[in-house]
Amino acid sequence: MFNWFRRQTQKSSQPEEPTSTPEVEPTPVETPTPQTSQDDYLTWAKTAYKNIQQRQETAPEPETLDNPTEKPQTPEVQPQEVTEALPAWMQKSERLDILKETALETETVPETPELAFDEEFVWSAKVLAAQGRTPDDISAEEISWLKRLRQGLGKTRRNLVNQLKAIVGQGPLNQDAVTEIEALLLQADVGVEATDYIINTLQTQLREEALPPEQAIESLKAILRDILDRPLQQVKNPGFAPEKDTLNIWLITGVNGAGKTTTIGKLAHLSQKSGYSCVIAAADTFRAAAVEQVKVWGQRSNTPVIANPGQNTDPAAVVFDAIAAAQARQIDLLLVDTAGRLQNKKNLMEELSKIRRIIDKKAPNAHVESLLVLDATLGQNGLRQAEVFAESAKLSGVVLTKLDGTAKGGVALAVAQQLNLPIRFIGAGEGIEDLRPFSSYEFVEALLNG
Repeated sequence: MFNWFRRQTQKSSQPEEPTSTPEVEPTPVETPTPQTSQDDYLTWAKTAYKNIQQRQETAPEPETLDNPTEKPQTPEVQPQEVTEALPAWMQKSERLDILKETALETETVPETPELAFDEEFVWSAKVLAAQGRTPDDISAEEISWLKRLRQGLGKTRRNLVNQLKAIVGQGPLNQDAVTEIEALLLQADVGVEATDYIINTLQTQLREEALPPEQAIESLKAILRDILDRPLQQVKNPGFAPEKDTLNIWLITGVNGAGKTTTIGKLAHLSQKSGYSCVIAAADTFRAAAVEQVKVWGQRSNTPVIANPGQNTDPAAVVFDAIAAAQARQIDLLLVDTAGRLQNKKNLMEELSKIRRIIDKKAPNAHVESLLVLDATLGQNGLRQAEVFAESAKLSGVVLTKLDGTAKGGVALAVAQQLNLPIRFIGAGEGIEDLRPFSSYEFVEALLNG
């Protein structure tokens, strides 16, 4: 089992029954170093690809799930009998019931596509190799994720890299070069404060030594990674993995439309895949259909959902029941879907404080985190949202979503620099597999490696 939170393969605690499936002997190869040539990386990628193919060929057939997600079948509409007692406009339409039953079930789990050995595979393998990974430890899921991340940041990368190489490869930056870099970074939603820090640091390095374009880009990458990693120096849980043998409670906050409920479903799926038991608390009782949406994601991720059947119920009461259920079942992770809060909704912000008090009373030893879901397409508007939430929600970090569209990605640097908040997870697609723990190295490589 691959633990995505810790980025390592872990063995199941249950004893495995012996099978007749032959073991795949990984092909030995040296792990590339920073000085490794492109040919060595290509050899490393070929070895990783071969190992992935061998594992896929010898993998057992997937077992049938106990509660498989069935495709919704549209019921046939029977002609309604003519009711003389009521006019036509007052008679109940069955089409509305059909839409309610089928509207939420729109996503089907796609089959895993065959992995192609292409330029993106080689790039993904190179990124993993540079982080000390070995070819026999690489999974097809990791390669697919890095491909999606690189594609999601492709628009920003194409606009940045070529222009930056032309500017920073000319030695110390003059005023015109500074103006050009500043414009490029601001267009990428990096923000004023982070942009000033990047330019000043890069200028200092270029004054000490004139660098060719490729090395100057590498220096720029190091600066960006430093910005993204700096908030982690002040937190107790840099890796942000649920702790075993204790209840972990993650409060998921954010405005409506940022992808908050969808993120909860993806986090639940990621937790289950990584070996953590999980329960969802449907505490967003203010928004219409929010509870039903959470239940659908619970079915997709095979995660229990604790909800109150009534409407406009007290969110704190739902959290109270969810904590009791999680404690009784010895659950590792409780994900709490909170109401989509706007900055001017004082009563909703106070509701979050009430939930905190319930947690402190009901589960005083629980490990509590608070994550803000931020729509990356909002750019600096999203940054202002984060500023308000950071003041009142005791945030532990940010989940950056929707990096597969028109998002420019630079807002991650703005959040880290201005708010000193770490990026914890990143989303680059709409599928249930399209959310992963954030890695500054992978993000910067996808952003600037042309």
